[in-house]
Amino acid sequence: MSETAKITDEVDVALIGAGIVSTTLGAMLRELQPDWTQMVLERLDGPALESSSPWNNAGTGHSALCELNYTPEKNGLLDITKAVNINEKFQVSRQFWSHQVEHGVLGDPKEFINPVPHVSLAQGQEQVDYLRRRYDTLREHTLFPGMQFTDDKDVFSEKLPLMAKGRDFSEPVAISWTEAGTDINYGALTRQFVAHAEKAGTEFRYGHEVTRIRPDGDKWIVYYKNVHTGDRKAVRANFVFVGAGGYALDLLRSAGLNEVRGIAGFPISGMWLRCTNPELIEQHRAKVYGKARVGAPPMSVPHLDTRVIDGEKGLLFGPYGGWTPKFLKKGSYLDLFKSIRPDNIPSYLGVAVQEFDLTKYLISEVTKNFDARMETLREYMPTAEGKDWELIVAGQRVQVIRPAPAPRFGSLEFGTAVINNSEGSIAGLLGASPGASIAPAAMLELLERCFGERMIDWSDKLHELIPSYGRKFAVEPELFAETWERTQNTLQLNR
Repeated sequence: MSETAKITDEVDVALIGAGIVSTTLGAMLRELQPDWTQMVLERLDGPALESSSPWNNAGTGHSALCELNYTPEKNGLLDITKAVNINEKFQVSRQFWSHQVEHGVLGDPKEFINPVPHVSLAQGQEQVDYLRRRYDTLREHTLFPGMQFTDDKDVFSEKLPLMAKGRDFSEPVAISWTEAGTDINYGALTRQFVAHAEKAGTEFRYGHEVTRIRPDGDKWIVYYKNVHTGDRKAVRANFVFVGAGGYALDLLRSAGLNEVRGIAGFPISGMWLRCTNPELIEQHRAKVYGKARVGAPPMSVPHLDTRVIDGEKGLLFGPYGGWTPKFLKKGSYLDLFKSIRPDNIPSYLGVAVQEFDLTKYLISEVTKNFDARMETLREYMPTAEGKDWELIVAGQRVQVIRPAPAPRFGSLEFGTAVINNSEGSIAGLLGASPGASIAPAAMLELLERCFGERMIDWSDKLHELIPSYGRKFAVEPELFAETWERTQNTLQLNR
């Protein structure tokens, strides 16, 4: 693209991507600095059409209540560090959303968050023993309220009738659960943020794809094109945030950030089985997570999952791992090949050698037909019939591969990572799970990195937005109890 494209606008903040992360940052900055102008550029024709779309993710409030991969066991010792950290971050989300509801930024919370029990499933004696140890470890912890456990088949059948029907209980089975879980429609949440942002003066340009970013003194020029007409323009911004999902890495690279040198991206897609039988959907009310297969990435942990989308209850199972070279669901098959650079080739090669189990897993998943996928579902729901389910494509994720010393050369990471330049004038979010559910916490990290000199001036407002800011619930149970009750009431979760 020509760098002589006409600069038609000047803004304080340019946000690339109209998903939950960009709109979260935009909402925070409007609270902290309402005089700053904002513009959002989105390549698709509306907000939340990629990873934030409700059927492109599991909709789990990732508070680590039921996800077993967040509580690994090594040499008989259970490590809950990651579960606690993720839970703390999700509490930041609850506080921020509550503030936004209380002040009219967000509307009816039932449109985006609903109470749904979170359940962990163990099958086989080894898993049952592990789950009991996990329960014993977490049940007294401040951040995991109301945790329960049973290995009684009658209680199992009462809690999960759809999963009990036809089950051979001669194999040991157990569940732990809490009623404190939630289901979240990140698409609806994003749209509510967008509606308020438009009223506040933020300009959204849909169907406009950012092609590159270039420095302009202490500012940035963001070049973009209209995907429908081909018209090319540019906007000059004081600060740029790249919330473009899988395309974020290449856009940050185009800006010349040394911080992304050597970083590569590994795309992983997925598929769901979605229930089409209303009678079955009504028989299940829980997010039931099991153990991942060897080599499976964290976002592929199997779960039988109640959803509440646009007021309708739904049920899905999966995800089944998949692979495509696209970096976005609506991306190009050339994305992976175009992202390869001399500086990140060692990272790619290093991971290719190390992640053999992951490669085998993805190959096995890609080659599964519908009947094979149904057999996997029957491990959770023994009486499942193919006529009651349809296969849909889930969202596309790009995991970060960071350069590493020899002999590894590359390290594949499953999680989110905030990247910014040393001046704090441009930043982006890379990676995936747990992603959307901890967006406010990730954006707080971004504010600290990029606007450190303003944090003292913003302090009072930040504590209004997030009362626990700078504190940890894990060591302040009274603060957690007080905050939990307030957010439960504001988000109408006591229903």
